[in-house]
Amino acid sequence: MLKTFRGGVHPPERKELAKDKPIERFPAPAELVLYLSQHIGAPARAVVEKGDSVKKGQVVAEAGGFVSAAIHSPVSGTVKAIEPRPHPLGRPVPAVIVENDGADEWLESIETVESAEGIGAPEGGEGVKKTVPVNRERDFSGMSAADIRNEIRDAGVVGLGGATFPTHVKLSPMEGKPITDVVINCAECEPYLTCDYRQMLEQTDEIVAGLRMLMKAVDAPNGWIAVEDNKPDAFEKLRAASADDANIRTEMLKVKYPQGAEHQITAALLGREIPSGGLPIDIGVICQNTGTTVAVYEAVRMNKPLIERVLTVTGDGVESPGNYLVPLGTPVAAVLDKAGLSDSANKLVIGGPMMGLAQYTADVAVTKGTSGILALTDARAYESAACIRCGRCVEVCPWHLVPSYLSIICEAKDIDAIKASDIMDCKECGCCTYVCPSRRPIVHLIKYGKAELARLRAEEKAKS
Repeated sequence: MLKTFRGGVHPPERKELAKDKPIERFPAPAELVLYLSQHIGAPARAVVEKGDSVKKGQVVAEAGGFVSAAIHSPVSGTVKAIEPRPHPLGRPVPAVIVENDGADEWLESIETVESAEGIGAPEGGEGVKKTVPVNRERDFSGMSAADIRNEIRDAGVVGLGGATFPTHVKLSPMEGKPITDVVINCAECEPYLTCDYRQMLEQTDEIVAGLRMLMKAVDAPNGWIAVEDNKPDAFEKLRAASADDANIRTEMLKVKYPQGAEHQITAALLGREIPSGGLPIDIGVICQNTGTTVAVYEAVRMNKPLIERVLTVTGDGVESPGNYLVPLGTPVAAVLDKAGLSDSANKLVIGGPMMGLAQYTADVAVTKGTSGILALTDARAYESAACIRCGRCVEVCPWHLVPSYLSIICEAKDIDAIKASDIMDCKECGCCTYVCPSRRPIVHLIKYGKAELARLRAEEKAKS
């Protein structure tokens, strides 16, 4: 039997729309909107001003703290403005607006620090400044674990599966918590999305090489590549590419959503349960997304910053679904124009249908976390009813929660009950809402409860 986890659902996959479309490079637009917040953690801080000239790969915003990520320009051109722009999260966010000059002129080199072991001194360590070419192949074999982590940090790499957690933070060692296993999440369990699948087929060697870099970065002896069984061709390619490495195993998992979530993929693959409120590192595991692994490879092998990403444009609302390598900051409207947005499209989602964010406008830009742009034609509103206590949401909840209860206390605005609950263990995967016969907006209510809890805690902290 294929490995899997308890709970979950299997909605219609709809991957046939774009899975056979090779990755196509999307042309850089005339204007790019580079949000200072496109990762978990502190917003980046702009280091350019209006009127400044920038080159491709140049830092336009530095990390605003340890849990943050730098932003680089995907084109050469001029900083047109630094101002708030509509963001996929639904509110205006400060952004660096770069006007593309069409020259595509790369930054020649950056000044970094060389440690005793190689390029990039460990944080807080001493070293010698060194000039390093940008976007050029180089020998990375002599790099230490700290060097690799610093290269990933300097490239602004974050989790490209949607969570956007800064990758260098996830790889940072924690005392008393050694890492034994690095898992590459090639599940791509969200319906419709196929960008990871195309990278598995087209960038197989980069994924395997990136995994080896990640293993070295955390000194992990074991590497894993986990693929769902609806991608047998990708599984075979990845297994063949890693066959000569006894420390890497490629495993096939049963198709089920949300197989790609860290808690579920570690439970299915390794039989280890992440504790409530914990992280994979608590059980000796680091998980990385397919696209993130390719970005790690490019950062370390090529000294290439994260300035573009592969995403899927799909749904019945576009005439030509496909997979594109898109510069960050590209207007979503431009990508939809390329795919042929249908007049009958009535819903736009950034991401997949289960965890994506519905948009009120296409006047937003591609971010590091934009894994897909989904246009639907049959979206419609439903009237919700009272919970009938059927227990279906409990059966499918991958985190072993009682979503019906959580939604009820959130709907009642019972703050004391919310505080006493395990609401923060909910990852908002949407399985409960998907199966609810009363069509209750369970995830929406839980998000509201979390927001209220965060607001109250912030107020209490301000008073203390």
